[in-house]
Amino acid sequence: MSYVPPLDDSQKRPRLPRTLDPVEIRILGSLMEKQLSTPEYYPLTLNALAAACNQKSNREPVMELAESHLERALDRLQDEKLVWKVLGGRATRYDHNLDAAWQLDRGAKAVVALLFLRGPQTAGEIRSRGERMHDFADIEDVEATLQRLVSDPPLTREIPRRPGQKEARWMHLLSGAAGFSPPAAEELEPVHTAGEPISVRVQRLEEQVAALAAELQALKTKLGE
Repeated sequence: MSYVPPLDDSQKRPRLPRTLDPVEIRILGSLMEKQLSTPEYYPLTLNALAAACNQKSNREPVMELAESHLERALDRLQDEKLVWKVLGGRATRYDHNLDAAWQLDRGAKAVVALLFLRGPQTAGEIRSRGERMHDFADIEDVEATLQRLVSDPPLTREIPRRPGQKEARWMHLLSGAAGFSPPAAEELEPVHTAGEPISVRVQRLEEQVAALAAELQALKTKLGE
């Protein structure tokens, strides 16, 4: 693997103020994916975003999120300057701001989108699944991109290889519930809720419950229940 020099202070990503919940993660992953794979239809209307978030293919887990859930999550992401509302035309559209906020090039954006949408994956899986978003030269190209995303503050981490596994998997670090191997506490920023209105916290809890219910339904479907 080629050596990737560390970022200097002017290149470092700003530290995120909090972790992101499953609905916010799904929204950002869907926006990045559609921007890269179908730019002619981007930015997305709320209806198109709902369809992207609730896709039955290329999503793990499959979710069924109502537009009301998405609207509340979009409001929070706009507060964090991670999503912009694009006005004009017959419908309001939504555009992510991660290129600037997290300093992502096209390859890094494809990697983050896949980890957001499908959970922990190997470099080989990322390369094959991300062909429509970015044409990685080889596995080493993917691994170099993943290593760049480990820079402070880290967006990805390698999951320790389990017995019998040939390839290591990678996970994102933007959600406390991401992946099967939770990141160390010092690698994540705490969720700051002090001073937030109760209504905001209730909305967040409702959306987390909805996301968990979707995950449970997807598991039941896999098990044939």
